Amino acid sequence: MDAGSLVLVHRGKVRDVYDAGDDRLLLVASDRISAFDVVLSEPIPDKGRVLTLLSDFWFDLLADVAPNHRLSVDPGDFPPGVPADVPGRAMLVRRAEMLPIECIVRGYLAGSAWVEYRRTGTVHGEAVPAGLEESAALPEPVFTPSTKASAGHDENISRAAAAALVGTDVAREAEAIALAAYARAAAWAADRGILIADTKFELGFIDGHLALCDEVLTPDSSRFWPAAEWHPGAHPPSFDKQPVRDWLEQSGWDKRPPPPALPAEIVAATSARYAEVFRLLTGRSLAATAEERASRPEARRRARGASAADGGYAARAGVANPGSGTDQREETD
Repeated sequence: MDAGSLVLVHRGKVRDVYDAGDDRLLLVASDRISAFDVVLSEPIPDKGRVLTLLSDFWFDLLADVAPNHRLSVDPGDFPPGVPADVPGRAMLVRRAEMLPIECIVRGYLAGSAWVEYRRTGTVHGEAVPAGLEESAALPEPVFTPSTKASAGHDENISRAAAAALVGTDVAREAEAIALAAYARAAAWAADRGILIADTKFELGFIDGHLALCDEVLTPDSSRFWPAAEWHPGAHPPSFDKQPVRDWLEQSGWDKRPPPPALPAEIVAATSARYAEVFRLLTGRSLAATAEERASRPEARRRARGASAADGGYAARAGVANPGSGTDQREETD
């Protein structure tokens, strides 16, 4: 993904990060897709727009829970020289000093948490009730941090280990923000027939305050399940790259580069899943939302940009006010 004359400062599996000047970054979500830590050759149409515009939606919905790094998704606010294909998939944000942990919240027993639970009866080293089945709802959502790996997989860690990395007070604040944001989002999604099994938040400091950063509650950072198809003891379908993973598993690929080419029908099915979860969560089509976001009044854009620095949020989160970030990890496990 090219952002014209802007300087590329980081390229992740999915997201490209550019220096936008004045202590700002332009985060551009491409249509690239990775599976089993390998970036595939075929892009997934509109995936980047879903990641960007769904994060934008959640930043609005969570505005009274926690401040965030977002300045604008509106092309008129972007630096000069940004190519025409970037708007819709790009977000202008404030820089942040990112925490060296992933702030994961789990409401259901799935993924690496289920693997650990079967082995030890714990989740991220913390005791949970015995006798739970795969995909079972946990008694209450739990904060389950992990490290951030520059290469390979992140490592699941305990809350005590997270506190040792960032300090007790910061870890407590990060946990409060993550749990409050998850609770708000999970209630919203449940009313629309979707369960958020787990999700990963990125937090960072802006002007001395913690803020929600990077992507928020997207199909790449979360496990979204259709509520009608969930029951304990089974693995529900997910609104994400599941068609890609399933096809690759059946293809005989050894999960080392180069990957096989994805069939057109798998690409289309995956793109449709991303678009469908966007529609279900926001109540809007992707095309209508992109058009509306691109034509927001200037006054509203500026008001949104100020929210990260004003202070005052969620008594329920119990913390001070925050700011911004970059792309680190692009999928849940």
